[in-house]
Amino acid sequence: MTPPNSPIISSSLTTITLTNSLPISKILNKIPTAHSTLSSTHDAWLTTARAICTTDTFPKLLSQTFTLPSSPDRTYRLAGMTKGAGMIHPNMATLLGVLCTDAPIAPSALQPLLKHAVSRSFNSISVDGDTSTNDTIAILANGAAGGAPITSTSSADYTAMQNVLTSFAQSLSQLVVRDGEGATKFVTVRVQNSPDYESARLIASTIARSPLVKTALYGKDANWGRILCAIGYTQGVAEGTVVPERTSVSFKPVDGSAELKLLVNGEPEQVDEDRASVILQEEDLEIVVDLGGGEKGEKGLGGEEAVYWFCDFSHEYVTINGDYRT
Repeated sequence: MTPPNSPIISSSLTTITLTNSLPISKILNKIPTAHSTLSSTHDAWLTTARAICTTDTFPKLLSQTFTLPSSPDRTYRLAGMTKGAGMIHPNMATLLGVLCTDAPIAPSALQPLLKHAVSRSFNSISVDGDTSTNDTIAILANGAAGGAPITSTSSADYTAMQNVLTSFAQSLSQLVVRDGEGATKFVTVRVQNSPDYESARLIASTIARSPLVKTALYGKDANWGRILCAIGYTQGVAEGTVVPERTSVSFKPVDGSAELKLLVNGEPEQVDEDRASVILQEEDLEIVVDLGGGEKGEKGLGGEEAVYWFCDFSHEYVTINGDYRT
């Protein structure tokens, strides 16, 4: 702090000249070419999705049709593309995404629709727990399909659109996780029976970015202790959310068979190691964390649920990023 009545100390700024700036003339000269090739075909979307890939191993794009309550006989369309494979963890990390629909949605309704969808999709994924300096998820709605515009956030059309958009964004964002650098597993972590949604989301996020959890899954180890540890050190959860005597952890197989219970009401289960090994051989896995106490505890303590999607840490991830040079 400068003492009272003391002279102001001035300093000079150093000007830095960038010698490797973008070749702007090449970019400007190609804008007419890009405009002349505009198209709504699948091939055009695919070309664009490939163009934005970096360490991605495949282009990521989806499309679907849907209807709205006010126009049950009218077909609307939703299409989207994204990119990303590393430095992925909200908010939002090194990824790009563009969603387009021909449904008529007013700007005042479009923003909350996108915010809700992104919070439960692109902001609920993690590859390596690292973020970056740039990210964009944009949505465009041109209303070309006609019908009554969605203007109110309390309308039936808004609720239907919210469900469609959120589900679509989840499917699109999950492609980023499946293409995670060096990933061998696609993992869903579902935190149930939380007093509030935000606490459940914080716990799911902490588990998703835990290196010890991620390496255990890569090593096919049913290490519930690492999951429980991540739950315990989660910051910012509401008081009373995590009670050891009410906390249960299990693996849910993708084949629809019964969950493999690892921890019930804070007590370790006698784990069938052979079955655990079979479950962990699969590419897809779901971890279920029940904060309400599992089968023996009280249900209905909160009922809020949050879901995160993440991948494991492998030797290949270290190789990819160890070999990377700026």
